[in-house]
Amino acid sequence: MNIIDLFQTFQTQEQAIEYLEKVRWHGEPHCPYCGSLSVGRHASGDRDMPRWQCRDCHRAFAVTVGTLFHGTHVPLRNWFLVLALMLNAKKSASAYQIARDLGMRRPTVWSMMQRIRTAMAADPAQEKLLHGIVEADETYVGGKPRKGNKRDDDKPSKRGRGTKKVPVIGAVERGGRVVARVAEPGDLSAKGISKFLARFVDRAGTLLITDEYAGYNRVSDTMLHSVICHAEAYADGETHTNSIEGFWALIKRAWYGSHHHYSRKYMPLYVAEACYKYNRRRSKSSFAESIGLFVGAAA
Repeated sequence: MNIIDLFQTFQTQEQAIEYLEKVRWHGEPHCPYCGSLSVGRHASGDRDMPRWQCRDCHRAFAVTVGTLFHGTHVPLRNWFLVLALMLNAKKSASAYQIARDLGMRRPTVWSMMQRIRTAMAADPAQEKLLHGIVEADETYVGGKPRKGNKRDDDKPSKRGRGTKKVPVIGAVERGGRVVARVAEPGDLSAKGISKFLARFVDRAGTLLITDEYAGYNRVSDTMLHSVICHAEAYADGETHTNSIEGFWALIKRAWYGSHHHYSRKYMPLYVAEACYKYNRRRSKSSFAESIGLFVGAAA
């Protein structure tokens, strides 16, 4: 859903609430606490967030209870706009930019975006095993060291495994889904890489393609494994890691071009956002799918 369509569809808070109720309950509202279908509109419900009353457990609730929007004081329409802007930003969008676009406070928007990223990180699609031709690689995300005041202090920045940047490991199906995680100490060892691949890749139905890093050698014992030596060429027919390199480019463009910096503490959420959007890059209904996922709607 593009921004113009969203503005036209949700012109009022009531329209946004009606849409959320339809997506979550499909016309059959039920109590989120006991599951009872014996519910009715709460007599004292307010205009901004109407409430329901359960006749069995006698608890009052709104459609937002137990969802991404639980307890929010921000209008649902604004939530929908923030989500749409995030989904449409291929290389991510900063909280400052969205705050300017919507006329909201930057801290409020940042908090909303972090809640959305947390929901994206819980995407059930991440638990499905990758299969087919799968490319695996690692990258390092972060800014370049600040140069010293004296020219004699300038030293070439270390790259690759010698850097102090944050390591990220990932795997992607050729033409399909991607899985990426911020790597902890030991995750880029042979043992750590094998553990990552065992969790996210179907060994029986996969041809794994990697670069020449020795940490991948162990996986040759458990699955088909092909290696492209980047010292000689970047591609040899179908043997290449261009797909995962393209995904890394999106992660780094988001860092350099939109956010400029975020701490290691929050980096897993930004990586999760990139994975979530990459996995839905061909979907024409990513907004509706996301709302359904975030409110726990039945398929």
